[in-house]
Amino acid sequence: MAFLVAGTLQAAAQVADARDSLGRKGKYSVQGLRVALTLSSPGVPAATVAALEAVFQALGFESWERRDALVQDFLRELALFRKQLDALQSPVGCALVALVAPRGQLRQPRQLVQELSCCEALQGCPKVVLLLSSGAGAALEPGAFLAGLRELCGRRPHWSLLQLLTELFCRVAEESAGDIRCPVFQSSLRGALCLTSEEPWRPEAEPGPGAQYDMSGARAALLLAVIRDRPGAERDVEALGGLCQALGFETTLRTDPTAQAFWEELAQFQEQLDTYRGPVSCALVALMAHGGPQGQLLGADGQEVQPEALVQELSRCGALRGCPKVFLLQACRGGNRDAGKGPKALPWYRRWLWVPQPALPSHADVLQVHADAQGSSCSGPAPGSSGQADVLTVYAAAEGCVAYRDEMGSDFIQTLVDVLRVDPGRDLLELLTEVNRRVCELDVLGPDCDEPRKACLEIRSSLRRRLRLRV
Repeated sequence: MAFLVAGTLQAAAQVADARDSLGRKGKYSVQGLRVALTLSSPGVPAATVAALEAVFQALGFESWERRDALVQDFLRELALFRKQLDALQSPVGCALVALVAPRGQLRQPRQLVQELSCCEALQGCPKVVLLLSSGAGAALEPGAFLAGLRELCGRRPHWSLLQLLTELFCRVAEESAGDIRCPVFQSSLRGALCLTSEEPWRPEAEPGPGAQYDMSGARAALLLAVIRDRPGAERDVEALGGLCQALGFETTLRTDPTAQAFWEELAQFQEQLDTYRGPVSCALVALMAHGGPQGQLLGADGQEVQPEALVQELSRCGALRGCPKVFLLQACRGGNRDAGKGPKALPWYRRWLWVPQPALPSHADVLQVHADAQGSSCSGPAPGSSGQADVLTVYAAAEGCVAYRDEMGSDFIQTLVDVLRVDPGRDLLELLTEVNRRVCELDVLGPDCDEPRKACLEIRSSLRRRLRLRV
């Protein structure tokens, strides 16, 4: 009897460990079936498809298929793919969908990503969407991108996918007319995603100097915050300003800027950077305000300014060429209040082994890689366009959703400060993923609803090296 009890408890512990691996280790377990799908429009070269299949195999995907379809039929094909996954009897650990189309035709993949996120079989599991351009006009050759990814998977089997992509961006970025064209990834992952056969929690060797940004030069931060009619904003300003100073940033703070003042302060910030006598290592810009229905920032005068335009403007600063530029955006990006998704129902004989899990945001656990796709949303500059290299932008909410804040400050800024103060020497992308994990676990009760609501970050990166704010 004792043997049976011990065996049962061990089985329960194994189930709990698998379910809780993300929370305890900060990494996805990816223990189920890995499935991949390629949707390609007519005329995609066979070499590109073969390169994709080689990447699937290098990443350990057991099942993949290809479907040829017109771009306007991609959504229908994804819906069929989702139904197939939901009908599977075995658990799914990860899904990778590659969308290949002529340049400019995948301008708004948001609806496609949402369709994949609705898959019940993938709830709480990482979903990777790879967007590739084919044919004339593609800024980056998809074959070179895919070959580089496959080679890195073999050489760095214990790296997370975000680390692999950062290294890959350094290799494939191209210089043209004084600008650097670079792919972009967009992440709402809640943990490290390692798809190779190596144990994802294996300690890795310290990266060499060439794999990290040189942070020995000057650092500058600009904080633009609308305080008026935003309870808790003062706490965000105080917390973030203190963090910047502790990390060695020369910090400029402006409160209650008008829409025009956002531009003026940014111009002055650029002039300040250009007058530095020595090299500049990093710039950080925090934009905190109310947000409009399409993701606009609202100045203290109620007028609108596009945050992506501000990001694009600073990315052209000559003093910051080749240097990391970090943007933190604490603002609503629409009016949607996400109720989240609860855990999947289990058979009665497994429920007592189940470790209770909180509801997850509907937009969490997605990684989009824009190798050369023209745009991830209807607003802002296109990922992969010139001038986008070495930029890290963090949004407090998913596109179209509310960013939460109360008298104690915002969920995003307060969690960010807490995480960075504990271990500022870690890779910033890893720290931001941890921030997102904690934000995703929060239940928010808004002023206009009695039901808990969820939020998750959106992290966009074209960084080409690892960024550590304290070395």
